[in-house]
Amino acid sequence: MKLEFSAEEIFAMAMQIEKNGAKFYRQASEGKLAQDPQVKKLLLDLSGMEVQHEKVFSSMAKELTDQERAPMTFDEDNELGMYLKAMADGRVVDTRTEPAEKLKGMKKLEEVFAFAIGLEKDSIVFYTGMKEAVPERMGKNRLDKIIREEIGHIAFLNREINARVKK
Repeated sequence: MKLEFSAEEIFAMAMQIEKNGAKFYRQASEGKLAQDPQVKKLLLDLSGMEVQHEKVFSSMAKELTDQERAPMTFDEDNELGMYLKAMADGRVVDTRTEPAEKLKGMKKLEEVFAFAIGLEKDSIVFYTGMKEAVPERMGKNRLDKIIREEIGHIAFLNREINARVKK
């Protein structure tokens, strides 16, 4: 059985992934690595960017057509919604692992940037793969907007690396 999603369902996943990222960076800003004020500020900035990204995706989702919003199957018990949340929670930013565990051993700002860029790259790979599960009629082309946003996030992080780290 081929699993298919609508663009609206993918946007729901995208927003959950951004929420997870914001939470991750916020929690990380309270950890041991954040004893360095520069790292703490970066982590809080990253959390804020994830919150903004969630708002961007929410705005994009509001632009979807009725056809792109239509659920692929009847789901009275919201099982698909729970499935999508579980997928989002287990992909890119895994909420089952504490931020401190993921950041363990990092001592430099460059390492935090590299980790953040890695998460963004993972999200691009995830959304690129998800494009295969969205039929054209259900808004497949809308996923390109999500991917472009994530690419923009990587560009921003690279600019920040150059501005903060390579002074």
